[in-house]
Amino acid sequence: MSDLITIIGPTASGKTPFAVEIANKIDGEIISGDSRQVYRQMDIGTGKDLKEYIVGNKKINYHLIDIREPGDRYTLFNFQEDFQVAYHDIIRRNKLPILCGGTGLYVESVLRGYQLSKVPKNEALRESLASKSLSELSSILSNFKKQHNTTDIETKQRAIRAIEIALFHQNQKEIGSKYKNFSPINSTIIGLSIDREYRRNKISNRLKTRMKEGMVDEVKGLLSRGIAAEDLIYYGLEYKFVTLHAIGKLTYEEMCSQLEIAIHQFAKRQMTWFRGMERRGLKINWIDAMLPMKEKVEMAMNLLNKMN
Repeated sequence: MSDLITIIGPTASGKTPFAVEIANKIDGEIISGDSRQVYRQMDIGTGKDLKEYIVGNKKINYHLIDIREPGDRYTLFNFQEDFQVAYHDIIRRNKLPILCGGTGLYVESVLRGYQLSKVPKNEALRESLASKSLSELSSILSNFKKQHNTTDIETKQRAIRAIEIALFHQNQKEIGSKYKNFSPINSTIIGLSIDREYRRNKISNRLKTRMKEGMVDEVKGLLSRGIAAEDLIYYGLEYKFVTLHAIGKLTYEEMCSQLEIAIHQFAKRQMTWFRGMERRGLKINWIDAMLPMKEKVEMAMNLLNKMN
């Protein structure tokens, strides 16, 4: 079996319950590859249903969830470092690590062993980019050759940070600075594919559920605890649009409409990233997300057994 099992798929494809069932079968533990579930108190908007990690009476251990305070800026470099700690801890205890998440750049960074270094703030650069539109920032970012998480730059702050990181890495290479070495990891990658219309319906229904569960109250609670609105907007998607509603910039109807469109666009970008991973040489074994769980698990186990 590979050193790591990786489970990917677009939002609303059912990655977590599937990964939990696999972990239960092989005595594994899950490492989250989600850029937002690292934050405490950000539960509804990130889909952080911790009850999903229980099979029968057995709790499946998970890692890289609830490890940062809201308002922090969690970077790709932070994820790589935290992933390595969790990964080696799981292996040291003779368990099998399962990386599960939809943030394609996070997943690919550890599978391919991206060489990165911690990127400091560049206040002068930020000031020079502050007046540019999101479209202009995206155009600037596209000029850099290094891959970037284009699935998740729907805010100006994220785009500026991506440019900041890209410029830093370019300069580091030019002056010959050493990067922290993360070795590539041999992994069996299982992707959950989901019909586009089914995915759209599932996203729409899930958004309605999250609103009923108190998504707006969750964001208002974060704001009342002193988390800056701009920090929540930085996280994008639910936290961007619900915060804009909470501070009076969007009506409830505008929030729901714009957010639903943004999530559909995000899912599309996720699939574009995964297809790019395949073009870059990572084999993804696709399973239909709409199959019954038992059948999906059987297909996955057959695949994993062939890898022995």
